[in-house]
Amino acid sequence: MTAKTTRYAIGALVTSFLVLAACDQQNTRLERARELAGATLDQISGRAVVEPGAEQTLLAASVMDRAIAGTVVNEIAFQAENERAMFAIGSIIAKPKDIVSVALDEEDVLFMEEEEFFEEVEPDAAMMEMAPGAADDAPVMAAPPPPAAMGDIRPARLMPTVKLDPSAPEETREEIAKATRDMEQTAAAEPVPVARTRSLAPRTMEAAIPAPRTLEARKLARRSVITGDAIRKQQDANSVMLDTLSKYGMDGQVALSREGQMVIQIGADGADPTQFTPEKLAATQASFLAVDSGAGCPDSTDLVTVQSNAALATECIVKDLRASGQFEYVEKDYIFQNQFVRRPRETGPGTSTGTTTPADAIPGDTPETPVTLTDVTPNDPLWSLQWNFQNNGTDEGTSPGGAGFQDFWTRQANKGSSDVIVAVVDTGLQMQHPDIKDSPNVAPGWDMVSDPRMGNDGDGRDADANDPGDMCDPSQPFAADTFHGTHVAGTIGAAAADNATGVVGGAWNVKIVPVRALGKCGGRLSDINDSIRWAGGLIPGEDSEGNEVWNDNPADIINLSIGLFEFCPASLQDAIDSVTERGVIVVSAAGNARVSTQYYAPGGCQNVISVAAGDARGQIAPYSNFGPNVTVIAPGGDLTRDDNGDGRPDGVLSTKAASNCYDPVTGEGVDTCFYAYEQGTSMAAPHVSAALALLKARTPEATAEELKATLIAALDTREPLQCSGSCALYPGTTPIPGSPDMCARPCGGLLNLANVPPVNSGGGAQ
Repeated sequence: MTAKTTRYAIGALVTSFLVLAACDQQNTRLERARELAGATLDQISGRAVVEPGAEQTLLAASVMDRAIAGTVVNEIAFQAENERAMFAIGSIIAKPKDIVSVALDEEDVLFMEEEEFFEEVEPDAAMMEMAPGAADDAPVMAAPPPPAAMGDIRPARLMPTVKLDPSAPEETREEIAKATRDMEQTAAAEPVPVARTRSLAPRTMEAAIPAPRTLEARKLARRSVITGDAIRKQQDANSVMLDTLSKYGMDGQVALSREGQMVIQIGADGADPTQFTPEKLAATQASFLAVDSGAGCPDSTDLVTVQSNAALATECIVKDLRASGQFEYVEKDYIFQNQFVRRPRETGPGTSTGTTTPADAIPGDTPETPVTLTDVTPNDPLWSLQWNFQNNGTDEGTSPGGAGFQDFWTRQANKGSSDVIVAVVDTGLQMQHPDIKDSPNVAPGWDMVSDPRMGNDGDGRDADANDPGDMCDPSQPFAADTFHGTHVAGTIGAAAADNATGVVGGAWNVKIVPVRALGKCGGRLSDINDSIRWAGGLIPGEDSEGNEVWNDNPADIINLSIGLFEFCPASLQDAIDSVTERGVIVVSAAGNARVSTQYYAPGGCQNVISVAAGDARGQIAPYSNFGPNVTVIAPGGDLTRDDNGDGRPDGVLSTKAASNCYDPVTGEGVDTCFYAYEQGTSMAAPHVSAALALLKARTPEATAEELKATLIAALDTREPLQCSGSCALYPGTTPIPGSPDMCARPCGGLLNLANVPPVNSGGGAQ
């Protein structure tokens, strides 16, 4: 047995499934899960073996087009004590009971009365439909009010915000009444489908409908409709909130919404997060974030204590609002984190013992078909280092953990479509990245970070989805700007492909919509909820003049490489359900806490594809969450291993600005670069989003359920030991029969696009 084969065999013995004894209280179970997570800090390291050989494109590229960051490390710096959830002080999310989300039916929109439709589509589109080929200067009849484009629907403003001031109850109640009238006016101005008699079969008529109208109707059908029920129940809820704030002598403000999800900011600091000073920023995290101790609001707490402790006040107001019986849910505004796995900071320019010399042939898998096909191989110089996209196998140019993208590009003759839209809800995107700034794959996005203290860009929500960095506390070990969203988006396909620069993404042609929800110290749950809805086309953003700005590219797929060590928050599940009901697929990182996804969000939420992380051997990574709800295991990487023996870590290589880099050809240090190896379930999820984008391009008319079925049918089954771990390292998990020292960590099937049959074979989406 060779050394490499031995490493594969030994590596098969690394994983486990967390099964906790039944507990009466959810909080007790969650605390036990945290204890188990803290007990599983296993570090697995591998031996670097340098095997020269690579593609000529790598050697021909300039140093800046090929320089990378990331070397094999001996250990991963897990910090289990920081896994405890945090929340934004003074911020609460609530939704009144029994509000049903309503949207326009796409078919109804298609058959709206003609004049109604023309009030909603852009005027030039309407002219095109009335008279194809008509002159651009044809007269247009004036009509008050002017027609609104579907991408910029009127009235031009967001939902109102109500200031709650217990010291002025009458003025506050009048403000609540005014907000109600404003919402009613907004609802009255929105399009409503008109019932009509259809003398022809709908599908016959639909075939004659111009494509622009069908596309615009699809966008309009995504939008959440403001109902009278939602307006009235939010009005009543405001009165309950005012009474609760009066009890504690605090003021606040409430942001209303189309679907009834309300965000309450309490106290002077919580009510207006734009009012902060440089002095407050000296201890940024301590000033507005609190650790969720699980203690809640004690029954014996007195008023003075509550008023002097903003975090406690948040807990007590949550408790009282829940007790009112008025709400479907009330919860703290939790802080989510990206799902990079932390690693020790490199202190100097990186170097690598893995140097590269010319290869005699381009690595590639030989298709098992009578027809000889030439593997589609991008000319991006770092392609040969992207084991994660290679075909699955043990031959040269393949990887046991490879997801089979190259085989899909080749056999399907499909590298994606710009008509497929993937929204990345994350830290934003480095718009000036050299492999991204001119990429045709990036569409306009949105910055949904509402609190300037977390925004790190000097303002709140706006149209600038650029990532300015997210470092929270520079004094903390391993602190650095992650540029996490850029790495995630690059894996999906944000980088220009086949351009002789850097890396390639899974989908060469795709439309990426970056939605910035995470900033300094993480991202608020309330911002993430709105990001999901905006990405799906359900709610608008707001520009500097107060105009509503809708996502002109509603997502087919939403990628959530984020995590929170809590049960799935009700408001997050609500947001996920809102978009999935409209046909959006939500892909989530399973999380990096080494526990069952039931204790983690959004990986443990319903209606998501939960993705575990695999290494280059196709086995579950030691840091990855797991469980029966995990659907897929995809390449997430392991920086402590070098199982392909190229002298570099088996992380996932993608786009992001980095320091302490090196030239992979010479091994010489380079101060800065634009590509880096990272690891985590954050890296695994975008592989699945890219795969779904390719499947959507392959069969554009497939529904979300059909796409998911095709994906799942193509997964490679994992053997028990490939989704396992030492029972001693993963306490509470179930031993595998015949291997008493190894315990199960269920991780789904391995992503392998090579198993997707060509469309013309009759084996497409089922």
